[in-house]
Amino acid sequence: MAIVIVAGFGMQWAMGRSTFAARPLVHVHALVFMGWVAIFVTQSWLAQRQRTELHRKLGQLAALWVLLMVVFGFWLTVDVIQRGTTPFFFQPQYFLIANPANILCFAIIVAAAFRLRRRPEWHMRLQVCATAAILGPAFGRLLPMPLLTPYAWDVACLCGLIVPGIGALRDRRRDGFVHPAWWWGMAGIVAAVPIAWLVAFAPPGAALYAWVTAGHPGAAVSGLAFASPPPT
Repeated sequence: MAIVIVAGFGMQWAMGRSTFAARPLVHVHALVFMGWVAIFVTQSWLAQRQRTELHRKLGQLAALWVLLMVVFGFWLTVDVIQRGTTPFFFQPQYFLIANPANILCFAIIVAAAFRLRRRPEWHMRLQVCATAAILGPAFGRLLPMPLLTPYAWDVACLCGLIVPGIGALRDRRRDGFVHPAWWWGMAGIVAAVPIAWLVAFAPPGAALYAWVTAGHPGAAVSGLAFASPPPT
């Protein structure tokens, strides 16, 4: 998962599509979310080596870190919408709902993993599913997103199912059955998609979009229209 994230964002930088000249909020958001990757990889390493005490202490930081991710995930989404700079293969109103829905599903899975931290067979699988839930932006930078319109966000998000799917297959081959944590985790990943569709294309979604964009350049952008691709 860490490789997918680094590859996705690194490729965009290598191709000149992203730059370190971005505004400070983008940098802070990147540090917070990449910080989770560092925490997750470190926690996996500690657990594998049975460094239980360090794993537990870092887990307390991880629980607080998730709150930062929710705050900055929401903040950057709102900022992009207000600026009217939603990627052209996303409908702004859908993006406004889908991105936070995805982050909340991630946070809920992490909370469940933390609640079940004394049951390692559940805890470790749910933590894997939680991180898989936020792989959408990385996959989105590797996939031909314009060709996936109007389902680009959904496809990128659901690509995260590849990881728990591999875990489920491993369980099946090793133990003869799939641990239920995988099913619950995958359900959490999938849940963001219907939630986003149900809210974004209903009156509450339109009202929220109008409220968020009021007084900002994004107010001039139709919430359910796709923008024209940038000139090449």
